[in-house]
Amino acid sequence: MRDEYDFTEARKNPYAKKFKKQITINIDSDIIDYFKAQAQASGIPYQTLINLYLADCSENKRELKLSWT
Repeated sequence: MRDEYDFTEARKNPYAKKFKKQITINIDSDIIDYFKAQAQASGIPYQTLINLYLADCSENKRELKLSWT
């Protein structure tokens, strides 16, 4: 590294823990279509909407309740 770079007063990025991680996930086509329609109506990209929904579930500690018949 060059000598003229001085990082002695550098500070950590406060948003570093908010960085996103790319993953691969299988989601049904009708679910994607639903979020794409919601995205078009709201003007927010569908992947962002899915992320917002999942973040809301996480923040509110929602638990999945399934009932198999």
